[in-house]
Amino acid sequence: MEPEALERFTLYMREQSALTVMFHARVAEKMGLSATDEKCLDLAMRAEGPVTAGRIAELSGLSTGAVTGVIDRLERAGYVRRVRDPHDRRKVLVEVTPGDLEKFGAIFEVARQSMIEVLDQFSAPELEVIERYLKLQIETFRTRVIDT
Repeated sequence: MEPEALERFTLYMREQSALTVMFHARVAEKMGLSATDEKCLDLAMRAEGPVTAGRIAELSGLSTGAVTGVIDRLERAGYVRRVRDPHDRRKVLVEVTPGDLEKFGAIFEVARQSMIEVLDQFSAPELEVIERYLKLQIETFRTRVIDT
């Protein structure tokens, strides 16, 4: 890759990353959470059912000790609860409580509409390339940065 192209893409990714972090910091503040707590809640929400603290640690790249603190704060704020695993009573699972989460939907809908506005600018073949890039970026970043 040409150095100039690499520099441009580096700047784009840094700007996108900064905007994403600031967006989630704003959301977290409205929820009474830290940005880390809000993103761990997001990971738990996207899981298929209750999830272990260990799985949240794997997905987030945080230590299990840090995740315990996150879960404590999320539980105190009423966003999750700890429940016993019905298949193994020794295990504790983290279950998202539906409660007040709906009231934060509007801010996410603005972000969703922004994404739709941008994606509407691309043809189906272009979207396939963008999707392939994003999947590969996520996979590579998770493997090389988060899972290390």
